[in-house]
Amino acid sequence: ERNMFEKTLSSKKIYDGRVIKLRVDEIETDKGVKQTREVISHGGGAAVLVVKDGKILLEKQFRYPYKEIIWEIPAGKRDKGEDFIVTARRELEEETGYVAEKLVEICKYLPSPGYTDEVIGIFKAEGLTLGKTNFDEDEDIAAEWIPEEKVFKMINDGEIRDGKTLVALLWYKSERTAND
Repeated sequence: ERNMFEKTLSSKKIYDGRVIKLRVDEIETDKGVKQTREVISHGGGAAVLVVKDGKILLEKQFRYPYKEIIWEIPAGKRDKGEDFIVTARRELEEETGYVAEKLVEICKYLPSPGYTDEVIGIFKAEGLTLGKTNFDEDEDIAAEWIPEEKVFKMINDGEIRDGKTLVALLWYKSERTAND
C-alpha cells in the first residue's frame, strides 16, 4: 500500500494578510516527484444551522469575490486559537440576535482542500432565545426565516450555492428523512 504523503522540502511566505496567508511550498511525493504547492492559510470559521417551526434562518449578504448577493446560514471567522463552538455561538448572536441554548456539531467541513487549509465547523442550534445583533462594521446582512420546502426549492433552483450552507441543509434533509 502506498504512503501517498507529500514531504515539505521548503516553504516561502508570499503574503500575510488580515484574513489569509499565502505560501508556496516545494514538496516531494512518496514516488520521489518534486512539485510546487500554493497554499492559502485561513483561520477557519464556524456556521450554524437554525431551524424553528418548519422554517430555516438564512442570511443574504453581498460577497465581493463573486460580486453578488449570496444566501448562507449564519457564519463567521474564528479568532486565533478559538474553539469552533465559541465562534459559532458568537457569530449566531452577532449576526441574527439569537442565542442557542445548545449547539450540536454536525461536522467539520473542508471547503476547498486543493489549495487551502481552511476548516469550517458546522453546528445545529437548539433552544433559541432572542439576544441582540452586533454586526462587524463591514457587514450588511439581512436574516430571513424561510419555510423548509422553499429552502430546498432554492437549492434545486440554484439560488443557494454556498458550500457550508449546502452541507448543513443536505445533512438536515437526510436527518429529517431518516427520522420520518
